Amino acid sequence: MSAGFSLVELVVSLCIVLILSAVALPSLTRSYRTYQLNDAASRLAGVLKYTRYEAIRRNTPVSCQIKQVGGIWIVWADTLNNGTPDPSEQQLLFVGSAVLLSSGGLPAPSAILTGVGAGALTTLSGANNSVVFDARGAVSPIATNVLYIGSATNPEFGYRAVILLPSGVTQVWTAPSGGPWQRVG
Repeated sequence: MSAGFSLVELVVSLCIVLILSAVALPSLTRSYRTYQLNDAASRLAGVLKYTRYEAIRRNTPVSCQIKQVGGIWIVWADTLNNGTPDPSEQQLLFVGSAVLLSSGGLPAPSAILTGVGAGALTTLSGANNSVVFDARGAVSPIATNVLYIGSATNPEFGYRAVILLPSGVTQVWTAPSGGPWQRVG
């Protein structure tokens, strides 16, 4: 009698593994895309908070720049006030499945407007833009700003919105591809 597996046992085991993989893969992909969106929104809020902190710490206006270079979006705290990202400045790159989007084709922001008590949102994402924090950390000029994050090619994973209130406080909102928006945290 020899030890080991027969060919039939090996084939049955491989079939079971393949079936389980086929069932689990879509769920893992969805979880990974959701993680990417959440991470991108959290990191974007972090850059905005850092820029605000630098304006307060330096007691001078500091801007957060948003710029598209090819297919890559760069968001950075322009602490040198030169309009160009520098290695010494905090930067965030958006590329791949989580990029900055314009407001076109996204769920209606009515829930966000109600939630933050604003009459309108100024969309900063989707075009080269900037936002300035004054020495007190407030947004100058006064506006409720939004940056949308998602995938233009895969809307089934939903969207994230980073809201920048006039006071300089940030909020993160989420929405499935059909809406509605809900605040995270």
